[in-house]
Order: sequence, then C-alpha cells, then structure tokens
Amino acid sequence: MNLYVGTSGYSYAEWKGTFYPEELAAKRMLHYYGQQFRTVEINNTFYRMPSVRLLEAWANEVPEHFRFVLKAPQRITHLQRLRDSGDSVAYLLEAVGSLKQRLGALLFQLPPGLRRDLPLLREFLAPLPRGQRVAFEFRHQSWFGDELFGLLRDHGAGLCIAEAEGTLEVPLVATADWGYLRLRRSDYGEAEQRRWVEWIRQQAWEDVFVFFKHEDGGNAPRLAKQFLELAGA
Repeated sequence: MNLYVGTSGYSYAEWKGTFYPEELAAKRMLHYYGQQFRTVEINNTFYRMPSVRLLEAWANEVPEHFRFVLKAPQRITHLQRLRDSGDSVAYLLEAVGSLKQRLGALLFQLPPGLRRDLPLLREFLAPLPRGQRVAFEFRHQSWFGDELFGLLRDHGAGLCIAEAEGTLEVPLVATADWGYLRLRRSDYGEAEQRRWVEWIRQQAWEDVFVFFKHEDGGNAPRLAKQFLELAGA
C-alpha cells in the first residue's frame, strides 16, 4: 500500500516559522512542501477552473512521485449540482490531464443541502473514464447506504471519509481499490492517529490519500508528519 499523507492546501504565510522558513518566498512554497510530503489537496480549484498552464507550473515544482489531489470546481458541484455538467467535467478532465502521473485524484465535494439522488449520481458517473480516480464527499446523511456503496464500487469511485467536529457520520466503507481520508478535526493525539493508521492497514487499498485540515498555527504539517512516523512511512 502506498501511503500519501499531506495537508489541505500549502500556500499559507502563517505557516512561516513553524513549517516554512521565515525567509522563504511564497513562490517557493510548493517546491519546499514537495520536499517534505508526497501529496497535497488543492482547494483553490474549487473556486475557479484550473488552467493547463497553472497545472504544468505546479507539476514542475515537485518530484515525479508527488501526487496532486484537486477539489472539483463549485461550478460542477454547487452551481450545476452535478446536473447537465458534462461540458464542465470534460474541460476539467482535459485540464488535469496535463499533470500526467502527478495527478492523484479528483474530489467532488457535494453541498450539504444536496440530498440523496442516486439516479443523478449514476448519470454523472456514467461518462467518466474508468481510469480516472474520483472521490465523492457526501455531506448529507441521507446518501449513505448499501445502494450508494454499490454504485460507487461499480464505477471504481472512492467514498471520501471525512471526519469533522460535527453531527455528520460518514461510514467507514471502502468502495474502490484506493482510499481517501480527510481528517478535519483541529487536533489529533497519538492514540487517535494510531487508530486511523491501524484501520487503513486493514484495507485492501493500493494507494490511500490522507489530508489534515489547514490551521493558522501550522498544526496540519505537524500532524501529517506525525501520522507518517506512526505508519512507519
């Protein structure tokens, strides 16, 4: 199993002094980050469709073994709400193809108000290339159940297991041969991280992506490094 652990985002000035050197220029942050971790979850693609030029520039800053995970634009998930989004998805897939082997996965984070609609999800999944890794973060409890898990498995799509300090309970279910975890609480003790490490080891995954939430004090990089140490990676 290949374990990819990182943070949600990387370009944070407030991380200087705790993770980044104080004198590091903003344009060198990704290069530095890529020397410490093997993956990052990019959130600013949620706000605007990424361009090939931008993605190629990112790819040139990191080693070949590095993997980018991109959050799909809100145009697809929140404005179109997956419906009639074929042109937007086609443009996104063409753009992210420029990352080549450095593309880890795409995350489609659905809005909290979008309730269970399996026909809609089935229609959305149908045209996606089988080799393209996609994960879905469902944020309404109505989605979860065997029918959803079966639909995701049929398409090789991942269920994003997001743990947050709220009332939503995401089942710990593997739906693909790879995994995606978003550990969103503000802090994790060693015992809590060990439980996640042990659970991951029990899964038959080829690759797994684990991301810690951005915190102003630079806590996320510390947690990511601790997780890797506990996993022996």
